[in-house]
Amino acid sequence: MDSDFMEQLSSALSELGICVVRFEFPYMQQRRRDGKKRPPDRQPRLLEHLQAMVEQAQSMELPAPLLVGGKSMGGRMASLLADCLQGTEPGRALISGVCCFGYPFFPGGKKRSDRVEHLLRCKTPTLIVQGTRDPFGKLADIDPLNLSAAVSVHWLEAGDHDFKPTVRSGIAHQQHIDSAARAVLRFVQQIT
Repeated sequence: MDSDFMEQLSSALSELGICVVRFEFPYMQQRRRDGKKRPPDRQPRLLEHLQAMVEQAQSMELPAPLLVGGKSMGGRMASLLADCLQGTEPGRALISGVCCFGYPFFPGGKKRSDRVEHLLRCKTPTLIVQGTRDPFGKLADIDPLNLSAAVSVHWLEAGDHDFKPTVRSGIAHQQHIDSAARAVLRFVQQIT
């Protein structure tokens, strides 16, 4: 939650008036405590933890709308959780939208459908910010997918998984971070 990427993006979002609450999944909390690198928890535990964080955020009476999102796997978990929570309990404050930063469409170059299947039928408004040279989902790989109309992709030219552009592009990394933040602001304005 305090990586350089998250620090920069959170700062850029805050400068645009978007309230940001960050958290870590349990496996990262454990890594912070003991310093040992470990794989992510299984999906059910990740979703359970994320749901608890959403409920905590809802109790904080943050400014509406409530978006949930994350970087890479965190964004993927957010996109899975959002549709699960839609309309599940009467009177429950629902997630208004999802923001994914560097979505892991195809990790390791493998064209696995389990990473994209839910995005084909997603109902929750979802913004994916993706670098055009992200090895987990390049423009040429994503363009042919028939993503749900609720999903929009904001492409960052020459950006990698962390939005870092090539030197040859002449684009500064901060420009991509700022572009991602502005895309989120436009997204928020569209869904409210």
